[in-house]
Amino acid sequence: MRTLVPRLRHRPWVSAVLAGFSVVGLLLAGFVAAPVSSAAADSGCRVDYTVNQWSGGYTAAIKVTNLGPAVTSWRLTWTYGGDQQVTSAWNATASQSGKAVTVTDAGWNGPLATGGSADFGVQGTYQAANPTPSDFAVNGVSCGGATAPTDPGTPTTTPPTTPPPSSGCGGAVICTGFEDQSGTTPSGAWQFMAPDCQGTGTVTVDTSVAHSGGKSIRVDGKAGYCNHAFVATTADLSSVGPVYIRMWVRHTTALPAGHVAFVSMPDSSQGGKALRIGGQNGALQWNREIDDATLPAQSPTGVAQSAPLPTGSWQCLRFMVDTSNGHLDTWLGDQQVPGLHQDGVPTADIDQQWLSRTTAPRPTGLRLGWESYGGGDDTLWFDDVAVGSAPIGC
Repeated sequence: MRTLVPRLRHRPWVSAVLAGFSVVGLLLAGFVAAPVSSAAADSGCRVDYTVNQWSGGYTAAIKVTNLGPAVTSWRLTWTYGGDQQVTSAWNATASQSGKAVTVTDAGWNGPLATGGSADFGVQGTYQAANPTPSDFAVNGVSCGGATAPTDPGTPTTTPPTTPPPSSGCGGAVICTGFEDQSGTTPSGAWQFMAPDCQGTGTVTVDTSVAHSGGKSIRVDGKAGYCNHAFVATTADLSSVGPVYIRMWVRHTTALPAGHVAFVSMPDSSQGGKALRIGGQNGALQWNREIDDATLPAQSPTGVAQSAPLPTGSWQCLRFMVDTSNGHLDTWLGDQQVPGLHQDGVPTADIDQQWLSRTTAPRPTGLRLGWESYGGGDDTLWFDDVAVGSAPIGC
């Protein structure tokens, strides 16, 4: 008889290349930081605003370069001259009131050394016109002196592919909406699996709830240690690198305080133990089975840099594992989750624990389902899953 060894107790813890149509280089003077920064930039900045537009919509890739003394945070504002409306942003937080747009750093990209820069972007809609703004200001102080914008080009009839990247699968190793599944039991390229041990959780093919098409994978996840229930791909991911994963997921119960996982990837760098994605204390996290390390760290600062997984609606989740250097990235929709971004540079209270192991992950498979290590029932659905070696959009 196999003896189950209790899992280590978890400590609680409270992209992309744009198809560029135009680049506006704005050499701006007077970068003077407001009191929100501990240091000031007073000798200038540069803003590059790259527009990609189509009928009724656009993206703008924006690069802010600090030409003055180092700053610890930044806030960029501008006023639209047309009827543009920002709908989302990546690598930053954006808000709009009337025609006025305010963008603040994402925390991890706030500090800018002299000559340092931050790249972010916005996506939006327009009806009549999409002129490039020119009244940029940093931390409330006008930069002034913008060069004339160039023509963003003739609008096309389709949205840009990046960012966000193309929602098509392209050359992905896995690309499925589970429409080829027959019956209620996963079969063919996807098989039921209960790694380590099995409880009362179930996995079925559902025809009543789907993100697209008429089918999805439903997981009735049950609370309790070793209550594992997953559907696993039969595809071998050993030669895929870097590994990009896109999935749509819907669930019914907020992520609990205890540790749970809903994505599990066998990892040859851990001797087959799992690289996992799930949550704890209500927020998303990465977990490494071999040493129980988490990203972000088990700290109030760390959990504040993560995000919850909304319930009752389909959510696009995207992940990246760089198999050459161990870097990780996570996006909820088109928003990067700062606390789940690991670039090899230590960030206090975020990734020191994760960086204690220097061997890059090497996922060999993908499992979708549920495992908890205490309390935490949930019902989840997975659909439109793709895995490849290039970014895959929502």
